[in-house]
Amino acid sequence: MELTNTLMESLGIETVSMEKELVVMTMPVDKRTHQPLGFLHGGASVALAESAASLGACLHVDLEKYHVFGIEINANHVKSKRDGIVTAKAKPLHVGRSYMVWEVNIVDEEENLICVSRCTVGVVPKKG
Repeated sequence: MELTNTLMESLGIETVSMEKELVVMTMPVDKRTHQPLGFLHGGASVALAESAASLGACLHVDLEKYHVFGIEINANHVKSKRDGIVTAKAKPLHVGRSYMVWEVNIVDEEENLICVSRCTVGVVPKKG
């Protein structure tokens, strides 16, 4: 799976580990991910959460036969952050044939909760 030339690369998102039951990704909190007042942008957190959930969903399907797409996401931004690194920890709550539901907790370096998100990922058969 190609992760270069993507939003993940632009935001500095890196994969730490990928397992079916836990995907861990990190993202810097810097000028790429700040909102105008210098805090972590909520949209950047959502991009990190959906990236982790979608990558996890890929581990559950045959990518020769299926695409996975985020179809719904919500996020509660619990704590602000100005710099450093945030880490997304994505776990599946439901793995079905047509959709999956993932819970993603984003924490700081001290494991303080920054954002909690739930992402629904659709599983779509490839045509052709």
